[in-house]
Amino acid sequence: MLELRHLRTLVALRDAGSLVEAAERVHLTQSALSHQIKDLEERLGNPLFLRKTRPVEFTRAGQRLLALAEQILPQVRMAERDLARLAGNEQGRLHMAIECHSCFQWLMPTIDHFRNHWPEVEVDIPSGHNFDPLPALSREQLDLVITADPQPLTGVHYEPLFRYEGLLAVAKQHRLADRSWVTPTDLADETLITYPVEHSRLDVFTQFLDPSGVSPREVRTAELTIMMMQLVASGRGVCALPNWALTEYLERDYVRGVALGENGMWSTLFAAIRDDCHELPWMEDFLRTARETSFAVLEGIKPA
Repeated sequence: MLELRHLRTLVALRDAGSLVEAAERVHLTQSALSHQIKDLEERLGNPLFLRKTRPVEFTRAGQRLLALAEQILPQVRMAERDLARLAGNEQGRLHMAIECHSCFQWLMPTIDHFRNHWPEVEVDIPSGHNFDPLPALSREQLDLVITADPQPLTGVHYEPLFRYEGLLAVAKQHRLADRSWVTPTDLADETLITYPVEHSRLDVFTQFLDPSGVSPREVRTAELTIMMMQLVASGRGVCALPNWALTEYLERDYVRGVALGENGMWSTLFAAIRDDCHELPWMEDFLRTARETSFAVLEGIKPA
């Protein structure tokens, strides 16, 4: 009568707050998810949540199953790890590189959680390397690369983690601060502040400015997000960052966030791994942990 997929569905519904977003998280259509829940409710003889509520309001029956999910699902996850160890698949090396300056907000708790459950796997983030991460992955110098710019490489698999929207951060008194969205030409007279990486690796260029043939008046760089925010707040320029990286500053009313284009500028963050590592139990667990942690700590992201 009751299956693990039902428990996972209810957890996704609680965390997402709506059927549409929950369906994306469990990789089903909204129709299929609704049918699954309705079938379960008919078998149980109880409604599980109140329709047309946002966030979703669960009934007593739904709350009881959520409590069960909180008990059962972590135990299932732990049993899966233990079985992998018994099969002799626990040893490994996870050396990674991050092509994303603002990813540490979700990556550090992911690594901490993973290390607690897989102490046998050697985890490291090498610093000061003088090579491109993705080719280094192919040469087995690295085992995983976090990137939003997948390149076709033989033997490399790109696992989508989540989708995010890039926003333009501007000072509160900036001429664009009250706009709901901007066009590429709006940035032609602006100083654009970026991380110190090639323009070909920045979404604001590849997805927004370059297709329209627009260049900002000036480009200056800053190593740290907090420095970029100080420059923006002081009216020294504007910058484009992932929505989750701006959440803290928007909540503090430090800067304003404006959509890039009428429909927004959405990108996908990937974990690049070699094909021979894709099905390793500990690698699968790391990717799953990364997704779960991201949706737990970041706002405004969507399933890939």
